[in-house]
Amino acid sequence: MTAGVGHVGGEQPSGIISAYCPRESVLKPAAMLTGLLLLCATVATPQTAPQTAPRAASQAAPLIAQDAWIRFTPGTDMAAAYLTLRNISAATVVVTGIHTPLAGHAMIHETRVEGGQARMRPHERLTIEPGKTVRLEPGGLHVMLHELTGKLVPGQRVPLTIDIEGGGALQVSAPVRPPGAE
Repeated sequence: MTAGVGHVGGEQPSGIISAYCPRESVLKPAAMLTGLLLLCATVATPQTAPQTAPRAASQAAPLIAQDAWIRFTPGTDMAAAYLTLRNISAATVVVTGIHTPLAGHAMIHETRVEGGQARMRPHERLTIEPGKTVRLEPGGLHVMLHELTGKLVPGQRVPLTIDIEGGGALQVSAPVRPPGAE
């Protein structure tokens, strides 16, 4: 590029000092910048689907979790979570899984006494009928948290996500109780 008194595209000299820039070199970066800004605006803007009918409260949250808490045993990489789940919808709700960022693996277990000994077995799916309540408590159904990613301390709150069949999820915050607490 050369600077000087401009004679661009047959125009008469104006006395203004300017730099000669071919039209393409100005338009291409401008077009690219405009496209990039539009892309960013599209990605940053939340996209919502139009609602054709108002959502019922039971569709938004079919389950309510109450009395959630975590029991840990010092010196292990496992803990147990307990809570009460209540189906407030008019349809059966199926819990398909549970997870937390504080454990490598979480799953629902059931403790049963067989031949005088307590045995734990995985409970893959938890079905909760409309209007019913299921208690996950010591000595029965509970959530086992395996491969803890850090040390749990009493008073700490552990986030749990309960996965529901059909794509829903319930977020729960469970406090850690000291060993021996019920």
